[in-house]
Amino acid sequence: MSQFKKIIHSIRLHLKKSFDRIGNERFKKNLLQAVPFWIASMIAGLAAVAYAKLFVMAEDVALWVFNYNAWLLFALTPICFVLAWALVWRFAPYAKGSGIPQVMAGITISAPKTHDLVSRLLSLKVMVIKVLSSLVMAMGGGAIGREGPTIQISASIFRSVNSMLPNWWPKVAKRNMLVTGAAAGLAAAFNTPLGGIVFAIEELTKTHFSFFKTAIFSSVIIAGLTAQAILGPYLYLGYPKIDNTSGYIFFGVLLVALISGLLGSLMGKLILLILRWKARLKSVRANMVYVVGCAVLLVTLAILFGTNALGSGKQVMETVLFTPDRHAHWYIPILRIGSSMVSFTTGAAGGIFAPALAAGASVGSVVAGWFNLSETNTNLLILAGMVGFLTGVTRSPFTSAILVLEMTNRQTAIFSLILAGMVASLVSMLIDKHSLYDHLKVQYVKELEEIERDEKKNLSVQ
Repeated sequence: MSQFKKIIHSIRLHLKKSFDRIGNERFKKNLLQAVPFWIASMIAGLAAVAYAKLFVMAEDVALWVFNYNAWLLFALTPICFVLAWALVWRFAPYAKGSGIPQVMAGITISAPKTHDLVSRLLSLKVMVIKVLSSLVMAMGGGAIGREGPTIQISASIFRSVNSMLPNWWPKVAKRNMLVTGAAAGLAAAFNTPLGGIVFAIEELTKTHFSFFKTAIFSSVIIAGLTAQAILGPYLYLGYPKIDNTSGYIFFGVLLVALISGLLGSLMGKLILLILRWKARLKSVRANMVYVVGCAVLLVTLAILFGTNALGSGKQVMETVLFTPDRHAHWYIPILRIGSSMVSFTTGAAGGIFAPALAAGASVGSVVAGWFNLSETNTNLLILAGMVGFLTGVTRSPFTSAILVLEMTNRQTAIFSLILAGMVASLVSMLIDKHSLYDHLKVQYVKELEEIERDEKKNLSVQ
């Protein structure tokens, strides 16, 4: 270990001497400040690819068990859910859930004096537990996504790289690193560079974007290119047909946006209510009973309604977009919402981005079935439903529209998708003025402030 430290120290000295030879001080400072972003972006891109591959393998385990003997899930799923919850509860409490509210909270409280508090939200330890817990959940068939966790993982990587810089290195604002890391994580997770940039502007920061726009652009590009170098220039969902849609489909988009926006916001509200009730369960045994109950309920839904209850929901999106079964049964949206809620509220790691997209896709599919619409009209309503539902959860209409646009490469649908996002954003206010992420962020900030006060009180007593 000491030999390794000597090598690292020697490399740092060599780099410092090399940079000292550069005559242009402004160029030298800008270059040094950019290097951490570039390094972190490559690492984040590699991590996103590895995590994506492991996540798919984990989801395949649950599907294989279901196809082999569905009743075995009554053993596998509770074990996986309890283990996933226990990992978070024991080693990293803030590795639970999506990860996006944690990043938002970290950005909010980021300051030199809050280094230890931010470490509870974003660190290599949190990253490892996040990956392990979410993979175990996926193996059990949990209706979770990997996109939110990828954002927290990427932000943790950026923060860790920044903390490793030597004292002589030009300082890089910690908040800027977190925002950029989150944007790069989303871009690498979905292969959506524009979505990552818009996400940073719309969801993570409202002001001062001009001060670090170059860092965001370059980091998103590097992380995305790193992922593409391994996976190729893939699309998350492929190329659904939406050409030659009817003129009246405008009204269908409005209807789907209305329904999906309300349902997305309602799901977020119900999740918050369940989490508040669950907070009253103080004992480990009570929490474990709840987690097992969620697992049993999820398996029961899978036994009754099939594999559409399991996993991130990508198979639901692919089925309605690319197969003759494009008109989903009326209960599929309810099924996806229910399975997402029981998985997310366990307290284990797992995102809600992909499950929200799947729920929205099923809403659009069901509405299209009501009117027996053609393939192209149906596909447009499915994409509108994805945007609407995700907007209802996140209240980020432009991020949602750009994400779905980049996932499918259907530029001709851009106006319909933006319309769906704006309508969904407006109607979701009827359920709650704030998004699920905003509520969770505020909760995390309050918890961390209480921890800080308790620590100061203990120090004063000593």
